[in-house]
Amino acid sequence: MNLTYNIKDKPGFAKTLVFALQQLLAIMAATIAVPRIVGNGMSQTAALFGAGVGTLVYLAFTKFKSPVFLGSSFAFLGSMAAAFAGGVSAQLGYAGLIIGALMAGLVYVVIALVIKAVGVRWVDKLMPPVIIGPTVAIIGLSLSGNAIGDLLGTSGAVAAGASTYVCILCGLVTLAVTMVCSVYGKKMIKMIPFIIGILAGYVLALVFTLIGRATDNASLIIIDLGLFSQMTWVPDFTFLTAVKGFKELDGTYLATLAVAYVPVAFVVFAEHIADHKNLSSIIGQDLLKDPGLANTLLGDGVGSFAGAIFGGCPNTTYGESVGCVAISGNASVVTILYTAVLAMVISFFGPFATFLATIPSCVMGGVCVALYGFIAVSGLKMIQNVDLGDNHNLFVVSVILIAGVGGMSVSFGKVTITEVACALILGILANVLLSGKKSGGK
Repeated sequence: MNLTYNIKDKPGFAKTLVFALQQLLAIMAATIAVPRIVGNGMSQTAALFGAGVGTLVYLAFTKFKSPVFLGSSFAFLGSMAAAFAGGVSAQLGYAGLIIGALMAGLVYVVIALVIKAVGVRWVDKLMPPVIIGPTVAIIGLSLSGNAIGDLLGTSGAVAAGASTYVCILCGLVTLAVTMVCSVYGKKMIKMIPFIIGILAGYVLALVFTLIGRATDNASLIIIDLGLFSQMTWVPDFTFLTAVKGFKELDGTYLATLAVAYVPVAFVVFAEHIADHKNLSSIIGQDLLKDPGLANTLLGDGVGSFAGAIFGGCPNTTYGESVGCVAISGNASVVTILYTAVLAMVISFFGPFATFLATIPSCVMGGVCVALYGFIAVSGLKMIQNVDLGDNHNLFVVSVILIAGVGGMSVSFGKVTITEVACALILGILANVLLSGKKSGGK
């Protein structure tokens, strides 16, 4: 695709700051959702700070050649819950989060060392476009339920009692403004459609909220303004409490962490490749070759551990960030650098962090319809040149799409193989099974 800013381009300071804010808005909801779901006193602002730290580490390992933000990973939700299970104290649980992230990071390091030794050509053979394309599409499609759930106001940050119809209206206005700005906007407006769309949706939601408060009509109150009364200025960094928990460690607990974290790291590895293949197609540069899959893995693994030290949450490359690059046409790595620093700074600035937290999920849902849709479409674009008249290719793509859209996931105790990973594995197996048939056959 045509990019307004390529990887090495450096927009002016003011422009880059605005672009960084747009990236932050795109990843914000999901990044702070993970600590909210895990609970146990985890700080959402600390997770935001940790995501910024993890992204900086990732950028360093990838030699500032991969424009993507690292946010809290949903894949490790079960692993994080396991760290607190069985009456574990908060201090030991926080220590477990850090040790678990270290274990997962070490998996990435080991895989990276193997790749440095044998190269990455096997990746292209194991996962050609007929496999990686529909898998990337599944990453977007698997998130579609989240986007619609947010749009309807049935999940996320929407005041209790809010009308579904009002939520839908706010979300659709957000989506409409985002689309109009992206398609018809000129220059800067075309590059920041998310900011303008979110602001439009927020203003509309605020109008409904103020009317609802004035008339005592709960169905019109969309924004939870009460969050400002709970505002904190300094993030509650989990590593401070974790230090006290290290003395409680024992072999049984470490084994529990290993079982909970290590297998998930292998699952996320598959999604890591899909994300970077997708980003590569958007920016027109194969990231698996330059800076190289080994470096992206090291950046992801070490960055995830670094983020967990401060925020407790292992990090991963975000599809929302990739979608933002695609829609805005801005692949400047400097923007991602600014986003990481901005995330760290904002975590200490209570009013702004709280404002971001009050953005209703229905408004973010409107944006995510576009974001997740772009991820899905970018995956489908990868199979444009695949001959779907060949039953070999047709079966492989079909298996991946149905397994992924159908939500196929398999759990083994505390380890869950996600629908994306299941779809990818089935696609690889189908491709191997049918590889004996010469291409072009019916």
